[in-house]
Amino acid sequence: MSKQRYVLLDRDGVINHDSDEFIKSPEEWLPIAGSLDAIAMLNAHGYKVIVVTNQSGVARGLLDAAMLEKIHDKMHRMVNEKGGAITAVYYCPHGPDSVCDCRKPKAGLLKAFAADFDADLTAIAVVGDSLRDLQAAIAVGGQPILVKTGKGLQTLMNNPQFNSLVFENLYDAAKYITARPEA
Repeated sequence: MSKQRYVLLDRDGVINHDSDEFIKSPEEWLPIAGSLDAIAMLNAHGYKVIVVTNQSGVARGLLDAAMLEKIHDKMHRMVNEKGGAITAVYYCPHGPDSVCDCRKPKAGLLKAFAADFDADLTAIAVVGDSLRDLQAAIAVGGQPILVKTGKGLQTLMNNPQFNSLVFENLYDAAKYITARPEA
């Protein structure tokens, strides 16, 4: 019997365009070309997609949990329109100076997902555009995958020694993930 497979995705800069001013409303949430198709592709190959994202805009007072939910509703709707689905969204609402265990690069969000879904984090693909996404993946024994969208190109230039798979975008990463032989 095959075990359920998962892919963990960061949100801003991976699925949607990032903003230095933060994504504060559904209108500001704009998907990166191919990202919604990538999620549908992952689903079609038997992967459940989980979003794991830092959302410090909540702690900064730029949006509240209800507005964040509206943003995520738009994301879910647009993914569904492409034939895909996001199984769950885990987010850290805390700021960079908060003492919490959920803000990436800490692994709290990934561990919460694993507990909720009885999932093994070892070798699970974790796709992000920042060093903290990759560090969170490594902290749980996952496979860090960097995309060059969002802050990814800057992350790559600032951390050339970091050992991670690198792809142009989520679509290219999804093609790689779905082409891997089953473990």
